[in-house]
Formats: sequence, C-alpha cells, structure tokens
Amino acid sequence: MTKTEFMSQLGPGQPEFMKAVETVVDGVWDFYQENPRFVKANILNRLLEPEAVHQFKVTWVNDRNEVEVNRGFRVQFNSALGPFRGGLRFHPSVNLGILKNLALDQTIKNSLSSLPMGGARGGADFSPRGRSEAEIMRFCQAFMTELIKVIGPDVDIPSGDVGVGSREIGYLFGQYRKLTGRFNAAVTGKSLDWGGTLLRPEAIGFGVAYFANEMLKTRGENLKDKTVAISGFGNVAWGAIKKLNQLGAVVITLSGPDGFIIDADGIAGEKLDYLLELRASGNERISDYARKYPSAKFFLDKKPWGVRCDLAIPCATQHEIGIKEAQELKANGCGYVIEGGHAPCTAEALAFFLEQGVLVGPGKAANLGSIVVGGLELTQNSQRLRWTYEEVDRKLMEIVGDIHHMCLEYAKNSEGLIDYSLGANIAAFNRIANAMIDQGLG
Repeated sequence: MTKTEFMSQLGPGQPEFMKAVETVVDGVWDFYQENPRFVKANILNRLLEPEAVHQFKVTWVNDRNEVEVNRGFRVQFNSALGPFRGGLRFHPSVNLGILKNLALDQTIKNSLSSLPMGGARGGADFSPRGRSEAEIMRFCQAFMTELIKVIGPDVDIPSGDVGVGSREIGYLFGQYRKLTGRFNAAVTGKSLDWGGTLLRPEAIGFGVAYFANEMLKTRGENLKDKTVAISGFGNVAWGAIKKLNQLGAVVITLSGPDGFIIDADGIAGEKLDYLLELRASGNERISDYARKYPSAKFFLDKKPWGVRCDLAIPCATQHEIGIKEAQELKANGCGYVIEGGHAPCTAEALAFFLEQGVLVGPGKAANLGSIVVGGLELTQNSQRLRWTYEEVDRKLMEIVGDIHHMCLEYAKNSEGLIDYSLGANIAAFNRIANAMIDQGLG
C-alpha cells in the first residue's frame, strides 16, 4: 500500500486533525513499511484513532445570576505508555478538531520524553478573559464535576495550557478533592505550597539549552564561549538564556513586537533580571532594553537572524525563520538552530538547513522541558517527596540527554544527513508501536 492509498482510507476528518495525521504519516512512513510486524498489526492506523473522545455540557452561573452553558472536551488519544497526560485549554476557539490535533501531537511528545505517559488534551470553549475570580472558580468547579468521570491519577492526569494557569489548576483540583475526598496526583501545574515542583517556569528554556548542548557534543563541541542569537523575551527565552549563561554561552540578541536588540557584551546578570521586570509590567517593547543598557543597539521592525552567531534559538512566533532568514544565518556562521517556540521554521528553511548541514533541534524534541518537569511533579507527588531545585534540574538534564539519544539513533536520512525531526518522529513512533504490540489488541 502506498502512503497516498493509506491516507485515503482514513476517511474524512476535522481539517486541523488531519494536518497532524499527515505530519505523523509523513514522518514515519518509510520506517513503518520497513517493519512488517507493525504493518501486520495495523499499528499506524490504530495509533491515528483516539482511544476515547469525551464531550460534555458545562452548566454554570455567572455573577449576574444567569445560567451559562459551554462545551467541554477530553480527547484521550493513546495510553500504551502510561496514563493519559496532557493540557486543558480554555479558549473560545476550542473545538474537537483542534483538540484531536493537539492530543496526537501530545502523544508523540510524551513518548519522546521517555517517561511513562500516554497522550491526551482537553478543554472548553470558555475564556477566563474578562471574567471575575468568582466566575472563573464556578466555571472550573462545574467543568471538573463533569471531567472527573473520565480522569484519575492512574487513568488521565490533566495539566494547564492556554487559559489554564496555576489559578485555574487550583480551582480544578479543589473541586476534584471535594468530590473524591482524595489528595493525589490528579493534575499537574500545581502551586509549590501544595504539590507543585520547582523549576517549572524555567523548564522549557532549560530543556532547550540542554538539547542544544547535546547537539554540539555530536561534533566534539560545547556551549562555552559560543555566541547565541535568541528571539522573543518570554518565559522560554528567559529560561534558555539563564541556562545558556550557566553553560558558558554568550547570548547577544532578544526580540519583541517592535524589533530586536543586539548586545555584544552578552545578556546576563541584572540584564536578565530586567527581562522579568519588562514582562511583569506588561511592556512588550524590547527597545526599552537598549534605552536602559548603552551596550545594546535596537533595530526597529527587524528580526535577529542577520547577526553573526554560532547558534540560533527562535522562541517568538511561528514561521519566523523563512528561506531568506535561513540563508542569512548560514552565511553568518550559524551551525545549529534549536526550536524553542512552536514551528518557528518554515518547511523551506528546514530543507535548506538540512541540505547545508545546519543541525536543527525540532521543537517536538527540544522544548519538552515543561512536559518532563510535569512528569517529575507526578513522581514527587506519588512518593510524597519534594526534590530540591538542583535535583529537578539534574533529572531534567539527564532526561533531555536521553531524548537526544533517542532522536539521534534514527536521525540519519536516506542521504546520510542528520535529520533530528525524522529521528524524533521515528523514535516516538517506535516506542509507542512496540508497547501496542506487546499489549495485544486490548
């Protein structure tokens, strides 16, 4: 059977979900065909169908004493590797197609994490924006009253996502505890005082930096004195810069909606602390950094990809590196690109990097820090322990090393080039497929 024939037999589906399906099929097709036992067991078809899709009504009362109704969802995609695990999203755009897309992607990412976690996603077409604290609490309570029917610490463990932060997780868990009478590892993303884990804010950025260091090791290098260009100045960029500094690199750029800055002296110490001040104030003008620090120069409405650097770490927007930016990075000596954000490189840019020998750490593998630390939170909760900051950091570094090793094992394409995205797809699929075969047709 050809790939086209396989896709045609899947039948119609939500367009958002089918994009995720196509990505998975494209990434593993050749490997799948080379393993007859996977084909015989119809593993790929089975993987692409969720184990369960739950849709429910959420009825609650607003501050005007009016009854409102929202739609709630939980897509439990695959549990071959462990309990379902994945975020809840509260946003008006939430629908079944989007959540199936996210749940399949979560399944792949959780597999790569090497931790015992399946994949799921969920949420509701409710927005906390503009709502009072009391309304958010009542909605979360009503949502959990329905969601509790399909979750549990050994079944499905939700976490936060868009519109669901530590406040919402607190209200959700409070209702779970009230209804069950149990204090267990039912959700992650909790506050530190009642079961959360240290390192959560820095987790994605730290993971990106660790993955970058592992990539450099494949060429006998390390991050010491390497020049790094970074875009964005949010949580991912901040965490990455913090860890890159600790590993000896020199970060020279940041960007915002107004442009980017270059600081040849490096962004460290009080300069890094200033980023937290900017974010806390709600100010997104990175030009203020240049006004505060004379060593920096600001470039209006520009991206930082034309500067000379050894590594580039895009953490800002989707598709911020196209073919033009890719060519500029290569011409300016960049040998590594690590995706800190969601799909920051276009397909054309990725193809160019691969052809030119620029190693790319794909987001599906490089920015798993938050997923890993969420898994470590579950472990601490189950053991009734609280690890130190240093212990969590060390475990994160070790697991990212394992993730890199898994990806590298399958990263050589048919032309002998190192394609980490290919390696990530195959490594994740292989782990899930073997588990599904071991467990039969249950």
